[in-house]
Amino acid sequence: MTVARISEIERKTTQSGKANTGRWLLEFERQEPLRPDPLTGWNGSGDTNPQVRMTFATKDAAIAYCKKHGLDHHIVPAPPVRLKLQAYADNFR
Repeated sequence: MTVARISEIERKTTQSGKANTGRWLLEFERQEPLRPDPLTGWNGSGDTNPQVRMTFATKDAAIAYCKKHGLDHHIVPAPPVRLKLQAYADNFR
């Protein structure tokens, strides 16, 4: 059975504002293990579900999509955002 993982999209480290935050990402978990290719040695599998990534505006919309399509799902909580407040003058102490 297909299992979906729902997580909140994190801010990029170069992003200082709050634009495009609060979006949710739905990814499918791998159903087949990775195995090395005998010719190249690269890891791969026949499972194409992990390549599918969908974004939703809210967590409830992502959960509703899973319920509508009969997908098992679990929610991965986002790590807390910690702000390090410092003044520009602190760089010269």
